[in-house]
Amino acid sequence: MNFLEVLRTAVFALRGNWMRSALTSLGVIIGIAAVIVMVSVGQGTQAEIDKLVSGLGSNRLDISGGSGVGGGGARLAAGSRYTLSVEDADAIRKEIPEVQYVAASLRGGTQVVYAENNWSTQWQGVQPDWFDINEWVIASGQPFDARDYSGAAKSVILGDTVARQLFGDDDPVGQSVRLGRVPFTVVATLKAKGQGGFGQDQDDLVVVPLETARRRLSGATALPPGAVQQISLGVARAEDLSYVQTEVEALLRQRHKIQPGDDDDFSVRNIAQIVATRTQTTRLMSLLLGAVAGISLIVGGIGIMNIMLVSVTERIREIGLRMAVGAGPGDIRKQFLAEAMLISLIGGVIGIALGMVGALLVGKFGSLPVALNGKVVGLAAGFSIATGLFFGYYPARKASLLDPIEALRQQ
Repeated sequence: MNFLEVLRTAVFALRGNWMRSALTSLGVIIGIAAVIVMVSVGQGTQAEIDKLVSGLGSNRLDISGGSGVGGGGARLAAGSRYTLSVEDADAIRKEIPEVQYVAASLRGGTQVVYAENNWSTQWQGVQPDWFDINEWVIASGQPFDARDYSGAAKSVILGDTVARQLFGDDDPVGQSVRLGRVPFTVVATLKAKGQGGFGQDQDDLVVVPLETARRRLSGATALPPGAVQQISLGVARAEDLSYVQTEVEALLRQRHKIQPGDDDDFSVRNIAQIVATRTQTTRLMSLLLGAVAGISLIVGGIGIMNIMLVSVTERIREIGLRMAVGAGPGDIRKQFLAEAMLISLIGGVIGIALGMVGALLVGKFGSLPVALNGKVVGLAAGFSIATGLFFGYYPARKASLLDPIEALRQQ
């Protein structure tokens, strides 16, 4: 029997009991659809983590002040006390050569006003390396120069959201805005980044030199001399990050005169460690989702095997007649294997269609990120073919091993 004859015979056999064939393929349909939806969710979640990495910046450490135990034995949250200083940032830059960028910063909230427009946003007082560490790009205008940083100039750089809210489509460079009650000149705007990994609008900010923030925007805070809220640093090589973290912690403990056994008065956040933890969690979740989909496919495959075994039992006399007129064991095996494959492939096609629709609906109406692509569909098609081959082989082999004389005697 050639391929077309085998296929025609398989189609004829399945049409003879189409309701049973449809119910048999239902397990494969559900399994394939589950594979597509769940793998798409897993890939979408991984894409969100990649977006988080790009938003936070890789190969960086963020050091916040105020961690430790305060009065009364209560543990203080990071940033609740000003324990870091510009001198700490200078010491890190000088004594740890593996550090490529260092920037101390202050932050706070303010109302930005231009003509009759106003917008509530966050300000950042920064040092020059802050732009490189956070991968900000100037869209228009010029960045701060050395005199801006040293002279506490009333210069400001606007994020894209703030620029659009205040100026619309007009160019804000050179215009005067007020931060609170203080007038500033817009020297540049930042290229838009969009939504961050935690859902925040990264472009809703304004940036000023660090000394400007200290003298003109933080007056009511009563900052200690040289105090900053955060020190960010970037490392050129990812493999140096853990070593740099250890060196930074040792240097700051020495500078802050923290005795052995005492808690740090700062906290170091390693972005790479956070991302690695989230990636591992996502990988485990993807494996769990894949296992659920795999169980659905196994159930569907077992259904195919059961129905094919029933079909072999019902058609023993037919098998004997085929062997009597010259069909060999290989022909019988091909016929039943083709029937199992056809059930699996039909279920796979329907399951792929339902899975793609389901994944699109989850992405549109659900809260889970979804990434549907050709690889996911190809994976589902491969599973469909493998299910038919694996679970259809045993019934086909059993049929091919029947004795033709005994099969003809079957009533």
